[in-house]
Amino acid sequence: MSLELTFTAQDAANVRFAVSPLWEVVASVRVVKNPAAHAVLKPWVERVRRPLADVDWRLLSDLVPVPTTSIVCFVCPPPSTSVPDLEVELATMAAMAPRVQEDLDVWDGPRTRALQALHDDPVGGLERLAGEIRGYWEAAIAPFWPRISTLLEGDVLYRARSLAEGGLRRMLSDLDAAATWEGETLRLPKTVCEGVRPLRGLGLLLVPSVFTWPRVFSVTTPPWQPTIRYPPRGVATLWEHRESDPPQALAAVLGRTRARLLAELDQPASTRELATRLDLSEPGANQHLTALRKAGLASAHRTGRYVLYARTAVAETLLAGDATSDRESDRADRGIRDIR
Repeated sequence: MSLELTFTAQDAANVRFAVSPLWEVVASVRVVKNPAAHAVLKPWVERVRRPLADVDWRLLSDLVPVPTTSIVCFVCPPPSTSVPDLEVELATMAAMAPRVQEDLDVWDGPRTRALQALHDDPVGGLERLAGEIRGYWEAAIAPFWPRISTLLEGDVLYRARSLAEGGLRRMLSDLDAAATWEGETLRLPKTVCEGVRPLRGLGLLLVPSVFTWPRVFSVTTPPWQPTIRYPPRGVATLWEHRESDPPQALAAVLGRTRARLLAELDQPASTRELATRLDLSEPGANQHLTALRKAGLASAHRTGRYVLYARTAVAETLLAGDATSDRESDRADRGIRDIR
């Protein structure tokens, strides 16, 4: 099974990238429902299963059956901007109400009671779906989003450099190890749909997606720009917990305890979990986390009875930059010793 995309000069000029929070929600439902088929993502499933127990996402679940042969397009239209937030994408989804009945009538998924209610009342059904997606997002995706978005944006930068250095063929060949070119046609394996799909002069929208792993998903039907959702590089290391001392310069500014807390938040964690890891009292850990949250370095995500803390994008940048500074300082120190 393979998908064949033939490029004209106009198509090549209209290749672009986007990140889609809504698609990450939709694609991740497959992982929660069938973790055995997504071994690389099982650590994430184990962390979110308990928070998701407090969330009603039955309609969303019905729209993403397992095994997943197709997902109705009104659930997650391709993004129109490069980095939309979730609410922008939910507004676009709400505007799909006129398509709901037609799309469900031709969809090959099972027609559950919840899906029949959505078919009978598309506007009300999409409002319910949007509410479920918001709850699911807060429980399962938002605490991890700084890490996920950093990986996705890094993949976009990597492919932009690949495009500049080697052209379109080189950049697209790297989407999958088995991708091949034949003339002006790109052949992608491991896709749900198959056959030759014209790009209609609209080019190609590339959407890196953590929860798409290990497959490639496509949208090739009008009126949307043809879209490929593909796993980014580095998914296998995304959920690894890396124990390390906090960078020295950051510890000098924040204090060692708060710097260690930020370093531990490479994955979202509760106050109790962090207190145990760092040998702190829960009130003490909570006090430090509150200070980090007020400073914009940590975020708190409540799901039912649970509160998970996560690093913000600002904290990710500080830690990455400070680690680089530490390495450069170490190299400079070694250079001085060598001179002596």
